[in-house]
Amino acid sequence: MWKELAPIGRDSGSGGYRRYAWTAADTDCRAWFRAQAESRGLTYELDRNGNQWAWLGDPLAGDAVVTGSHLDSVPDGGAFDGPLGVVSSFAALDELRRREARLTRPLAITNFGDEEGARFGLACVGSRLTAGQLTAEKAYELRDGDSVPLPKAMEAAGHDPSTIGPDPERLARIGAFIELHVEQGRALDLSGDPVGIASAIWPHGRWRFDFRGEANHAGTTRLADRRDPMLTYAETVLAARREAELAGALATFGKISVEPNGVNAIPSLVRGWLDSRAADQSALDAVVTGIETAARAHADRAGIDLRVVRESFTPVVEFEHALRDELGRILGSGRNTPLAVPVLGTGAGHDAGILSGSIPTAMLFVRNPTGVSHSPAESAAEDDCVAGVLALADVLEGLACA
Repeated sequence: MWKELAPIGRDSGSGGYRRYAWTAADTDCRAWFRAQAESRGLTYELDRNGNQWAWLGDPLAGDAVVTGSHLDSVPDGGAFDGPLGVVSSFAALDELRRREARLTRPLAITNFGDEEGARFGLACVGSRLTAGQLTAEKAYELRDGDSVPLPKAMEAAGHDPSTIGPDPERLARIGAFIELHVEQGRALDLSGDPVGIASAIWPHGRWRFDFRGEANHAGTTRLADRRDPMLTYAETVLAARREAELAGALATFGKISVEPNGVNAIPSLVRGWLDSRAADQSALDAVVTGIETAARAHADRAGIDLRVVRESFTPVVEFEHALRDELGRILGSGRNTPLAVPVLGTGAGHDAGILSGSIPTAMLFVRNPTGVSHSPAESAAEDDCVAGVLALADVLEGLACA
């Protein structure tokens, strides 16, 4: 499975993946998912929001155990973020069949669409729509970097955008959702454990900073006469680092657009996107407030107009303690080698976090030896991936075969 999926959407220059929502690469990933489902005799389903489902058992029976993740990527992302969870889900099902496990609850594998938000700027679009955290009206307003609206992109990929919206009937059929994911950090590498259980997802969000100055000639305009928004943006980037360090949090300006974007032109507009995350809400508020305060002070001194827009926000997600504890119990007494599985938090958002407000969810992490993620250098050892598959199979067996 891994070898079949690996070439899809891979850039030959960077070695990273560009599997953006509703593009040709995304379509190929979806075709791969459907082929995996049908080759196993599973009931394939595409829901109203473009999420894919593969069912073993009656999809309408209720109290289903669902696993899976996503197949899309960030720009030049790694191979494991998302796909490891989907591939491992099919492999875990194969393991359950090898064990001749008898299911007493329906089991499903899912691929949620547009989890990374690389194309339209909002993460977890597929799960947000399903859970009612994103309205169809707001989704219709999303545009990519070429100003293509989300509905038009969906339509071009063969999906009817008029159907998108909350899907409470589907969520009501799910008793538990378990997402396996490569760890996006080094906690497991430092502890020496191949697999971990998630405790919570840090609160996090994305803010857009628009710095407006005055375009002018780079070769003829005196430094004293300039209203250069790039300088204010640069000061803000440095302020973000300082504020994050003071709060023990994270803050990153990872995306920027410049107008008119000429080598010999002073910019008229610099637009930067801030990603900030912290262990608790008060720390996150302190960081973002500190960054905005510093940005406005620099902007006022330089005669720059500043507008700050919060584009997305996810509060702290505490995974259901009862389900989390059940995963620990299952793995601690598993039919394979019992695992004393560590419980750890994460600063990365996931579909499981979005769905946690509607259904019981939990997450398993697989060790990442370098901690690198959202990069072609993202990795996981084959033995650890196998350990993740067996752990997921144990969990599914413990939940769906009880």
